[in-house]
Amino acid sequence: MTPEEIAKLPYRPCVGVMLVNDAGEVFVGQRIDNPGPAWQMPQGGVDPGENPREAALRELCEETGVTADKVVIEAETTDWVPYDLPAELVPKLWKGQFRGQEQKWFLMRFTGTDADVNIATEHPEFNTWRWMPAADLVDNIVPFKRAVYTAVLDQFSGKL
Repeated sequence: MTPEEIAKLPYRPCVGVMLVNDAGEVFVGQRIDNPGPAWQMPQGGVDPGENPREAALRELCEETGVTADKVVIEAETTDWVPYDLPAELVPKLWKGQFRGQEQKWFLMRFTGTDADVNIATEHPEFNTWRWMPAADLVDNIVPFKRAVYTAVLDQFSGKL
């Protein structure tokens, strides 16, 4: 696809979850489909007829096994935060229908224990997970998502 063709594509509506434990650390998972260190917070698309809050709770459970009764939603980003995929990934993801994603992020406080986390879900996205200090997030994320993570950290910084 040419850059002009990519620029005409819409963004995929998506949600993201910053799950924070009592120590103020953030849940991150190592993506199964990326061979290098590619940590990320849980995220995923918004299904038709679903509102962003519902999508965030569903995605959290689908990717981490953490159920809605184990979290308290403390905040959400004021706006949708977009990012563009690298041009070489556009035709490979989502059947080439989107240039990237626009995400509504939710800050959730984890009230469970590590035993409540189960990444061996029906459709696993992560091969390992850990709690990471918020200050280390941006340096450990794939480069094309760093601006998104910076924006999310900026909006949630006073609540971590």
